[in-house]
Amino acid sequence: MSIYDQVEIEDMLFDTDLQIYTYPCPCGDKFQISLLDLLDGSDVAVCPSCSLMIQVIFEPEDLESAATESVLQPVAVSA
Repeated sequence: MSIYDQVEIEDMLFDTDLQIYTYPCPCGDKFQISLLDLLDGSDVAVCPSCSLMIQVIFEPEDLESAATESVLQPVAVSA
């Protein structure tokens, strides 16, 4: 697996409605990783428009505030 860059979670934006962290991708879209994925130990955010991936650098306590703000409810996704 080839990682484009490493990004601190503090540099990412958190969407409380979708419960995802995003970061701008050079292709013009955004890297995305869900709060649940991070809580499960994943640390790779992917861009849905290209093949680039970034490694998210964080400590578990970095996720505590986001987890309490969002109440961790399932989000319906339509395809």
